[in-house]
Formats: sequence, structure tokens, C-alpha cells
Amino acid sequence: MRLKLFFLFVMISFFVNSQTVFGKWYSIDEDTNEKESIIEVYEKDGKAYAKIVSILDEERRDATCTECKGKRKNQPILGMDILTGLKKKEEEWSGGKILDPKNGKEYKCYIKLLDDNTLKIRGYIGFSLIGRTAIWKRANQ
Repeated sequence: MRLKLFFLFVMISFFVNSQTVFGKWYSIDEDTNEKESIIEVYEKDGKAYAKIVSILDEERRDATCTECKGKRKNQPILGMDILTGLKKKEEEWSGGKILDPKNGKEYKCYIKLLDDNTLKIRGYIGFSLIGRTAIWKRANQ
């Protein structure tokens, strides 16, 4: 009986975790379609944030954000928050910002689950029509 309850708990936990933006995601290079890093989306004070928890290219693991402004200038990219302050609004999280550590620029953004294992990230200036979309895939670890 305990074994059945354990498996039920594991299945429910997996289902709940797969239906959320929270968790670990692979960022994908737009040009090569290769996995670049693992991003962890987490909740703090009712808002969504994300930080880089792993850089897959060994040569870039010690990279710093040389193009960043303010307190992020020359800080390690590994461990850096790149999504900040998104609030849940219906099916998406919006109202926050995303940092592109490659160029140091911040953009308004929203994120939305397309399916259990696919996260759409839209960064933009002004209106969401003018911007760039990235797709992250869930990192099942």
C-alpha cells in the first residue's frame, strides 16, 4: 500500500511540476539550434525570476557580462538573474524584464508555456510586436 501511495505522490508531483513555468530550462542558440545553458525559473514574492545555473560550453563558463550596465557590469554570467519581476496574468507571466548577457541589454518581456516542455520567451522594446522570441525546452534532470 505504501508503495502505491509513493508512486501516486511521484506522479502527481511530476504532473504539477510539468504544468508550470517554474523549473529548469535549456536555452537554445538561435543560429546553431544547440543547447547553450540551463536556466532556472523560480518564484519569489509572487513574481517569476530566472537565473543561469549552468553554461554548457566549457569555454564560456567563466564569462562575465562585459556589456552590462550598473551592478551587473563585469559580473559572472553563471548565477546571474536574467529574468526579473514577472507577474502572472492569465496564461502568461509579464511586466518584468529580460537581460541578454551577450549584449548587456534589457528588454521588457513575457513568458508563456506552449506545452509542458516548451517555454516561449518574448523580449521587446515598447510593444511586443517589435521584439524577438526565444524557445526554451524543459531540462528533465
